[in-house]
Order: sequence, then C-alpha cells, then structure tokens
Amino acid sequence: MVFTLALLEGTTVFAATVFFLMMMRPDPALIDGLGMPLLVIPALAVSGCYLLSFYNELYELQVVREIKKIGPRLLQSLLLAVLLLGAGYTLLSGMDGGTLFASTFLLIGAFVVPLRAVSYGLITRRPTPERVLILGTGLLARKIADEIRRNEDLPYLVVGMMDDSGGATLPGDRAPVPPEVLEEMEQMIRDLSPDRLVVAFSERRGRLPVWSLLSSCASGMHVDDGIDFYERLTSKLAIETLTPSFLIFHRALQKSRWQLALRRAFSVVGGLAAVIIAAPVMGLVALLVKLDSPGPVFFVQERVGLRGRIFRLLKFRTMQGPPPENHDVWSRDDRLRLTRLGRWLRDLHLDELPQLFNVLKGDMDLVGPRPEMACNVEAMTEHVPYFGLRHIVRPGVTGWAQIKQGYSVSLDEVTEKMRYDLYYIKNMSLWFDLRIVLVTARIFLFGLLGRNGR
Repeated sequence: MVFTLALLEGTTVFAATVFFLMMMRPDPALIDGLGMPLLVIPALAVSGCYLLSFYNELYELQVVREIKKIGPRLLQSLLLAVLLLGAGYTLLSGMDGGTLFASTFLLIGAFVVPLRAVSYGLITRRPTPERVLILGTGLLARKIADEIRRNEDLPYLVVGMMDDSGGATLPGDRAPVPPEVLEEMEQMIRDLSPDRLVVAFSERRGRLPVWSLLSSCASGMHVDDGIDFYERLTSKLAIETLTPSFLIFHRALQKSRWQLALRRAFSVVGGLAAVIIAAPVMGLVALLVKLDSPGPVFFVQERVGLRGRIFRLLKFRTMQGPPPENHDVWSRDDRLRLTRLGRWLRDLHLDELPQLFNVLKGDMDLVGPRPEMACNVEAMTEHVPYFGLRHIVRPGVTGWAQIKQGYSVSLDEVTEKMRYDLYYIKNMSLWFDLRIVLVTARIFLFGLLGRNGR
C-alpha cells in the first residue's frame, strides 16, 4: 500500500504540474514531439521534490496513528521542499525563476493536505483482523503471540494457543501423533473458527498432525510455518529458534554471482557519486575537526569484513584521550570522551562519511551488516547465535539493522540486531539495498532539519 500511495501522490503532482505549466505558457510548441520534454522534465523535477520532501515516516503506522506527530513532520517536509525547489528551479527553463519557485511551492502545498488526508485515511483504516490459532506454547509461539498483541496495527488476532509441552519424542522416533493432540487441535478449530493456523511447535518430530494440517489447507484455511510467519510480522529472524536446516534447505544464504556483482556495482557507482557530492562537506568537517581539538582528523580502527578479513575502517575523529584500559564488550560508553564537535557529528552521522572510501577500496559495500570491532568478534560469536554469518557478505556503511535498531552495546541489543542482519542477508537484493539507502537518506536529511535519526 505504501508504494501505491506514493505512486498516486507523485503522479498527481506530476499531472498537476504539467497542467499548471501549460496554463502559464500556452505555447503550441510545448505540446509537439520535440517540445514535450520542456513540460515533462520540469514536472518530473517538481514531483521528485515532492516525493523526497514528504518521505518522512508519514506512511509508518506507528507514526501516522499519532496525530500530534504529523504536524511537525509536515512542516519539516515543507521546509525541505523549499530548499529543493530553491536549488533546482533553474531546471524549469524559460520562465521567471521567482514566479516559478513560488508557484510550484504553492502547487505542492495545495496538494499536501488533501493527498495526505486521503493517504492517512487509507493507511489507518482497520481491516477485519484474521483470527490466528497458534499451534505451540514454546519460545517461538510466545514471541509470535507477543508481537501480535503488542502491535495493534497488525491485521491479526490471536484467538488461542495449543499446548505442546508433553510427549516429546526421541530423535529417529516415528511414532504416530498422539490421539489427544489431534483431538485437541480439531476441537480448538471447531470452537475458535480460526482463519489461519501458525505451526510453532517446540518439537515437531513425531508430533506434527500432518493430515489435520492438510485437511485444514484443503478447507481454505491458511497454514503457516512459525519461523516464516514471524519473519513476515517483524522483518527479522527468530534466531533462537532457527535451525541450520532451515537456512540450508530454504537456500536463505545462497546468492548468485550475478546478484553479488550487481550489488557490488551499485555500491561502487553509489559510493563514487556520494564522494563527489559530499566532498565539500567532508572538507569542511575535516577542517572543523582539526580546529576543534588536538589530534588527527581521522579515526582508524580494525574491523572484521568479508570472510573474516581484517580491514582498517575510516571515520572522522569524534573523541579525544586514550581509550579505557578495561575494555568491556557489552558495556562500552565513550560519551565522556566525545568532543564538542564529535557529539554533533555523531548525531548527524557525518562522522561516517569517510567510510565511502572503504566502499571504493572494496572493504565495504554501501549496504550490509555494520562491521564489528575485531577485538569483539570472538565474544559476540560465542554468545550471539549465527553471529559469524554476518561475515559472508561485505559489511555496509548503513544496513537494515542500523535503521531498525540503531546503536547497540548490550548482549540483548546485539542479539536483536543480529535478527535484523540475518533477515537482510536472507532477503538481500538490489531493491532492498535501494530501500535502505533511501531510508538512510531520509534519516540524515530530516536530522539536518531538526530531528536526529535512529
């Protein structure tokens, strides 16, 4: 729905801009084969400014359901529209710049309220929730139930959970499913009338009611694997209940050479473009770092990259003084060492810009799991399930875990981040990378306009 609404809004603004320009310059030359781009290019510029300006979490349900959060975001979006239109009005050739700037800004403003009102109504409209019966009461089953109950925007309602605490079989045992399991399941289906069954048994071997599940499928009921269902709900993987066989037989980690080459090309082209665009900013930041406090401009640290290879990651220096001698993996706190400028650079993520050179060098990609400090990897691999799988892809300047979880230090936070990292690796694609880059750009842009990113 998000993509559909954004396409609807962008197309509406594009069509309105074309009509507006034709009314301002009713010149027949503008509508023939050669003259049409004189309308299309400006209209694309204006609609592009609109989409960039209003890509500000207004499609996220946890944001738009709170009316008080919409106003500030609309004001930030209008401010960004002013900046974008002011910088790009020269693209609208042949017209008075001031008149064009004011007119196109008013055009966008005139569409903001009605378009966003329609979008808000469509997004917040609550469909009738599907009735979900969860087969199981173990860790995965509880995580699914908690997620549905905690997030009222999900179109699901948990109507029951079937206990699976007893009767676990030994490996290799092919005993039939106990009759009481079949009777309990069939009775719960009759009593609760679920629309969807989610199979989240702690132990499936010898206890999976295959024929009852097949019968449920044949009757039109949805039947989902618990791990897959949790992934769709949360955009992360339940790594505590994940088995190696799931990753192997679902081919979750298998990527084609073409896919990896395309991803690398995206990083090189995007990284080079970003370096060119950000060069003046990086020059200014380097000068300010040098003036703000004694020490080098860059902070260099050993990180672990693709296939466990150690590389030297670049950042603008944000701290001063020696690091603490008692290095603790799970409770790092460098706030006391932050410089005045460093705190500001971290809030705006400007300290990360030199990593674009790591991308061009081949140490990193634009998108991927964030590279961990070499001295921490052994402890994290020991305590966090599947942590070593982060190294089967190049680390990234930004990533799915970064935009969803942010900075992580404690064991619980790093484990949560690993759930997102493994989801990214499993679903890695060029479109996914592009989506993450756009969200990162949104966090950065609106951080500059007064709201720090995650």
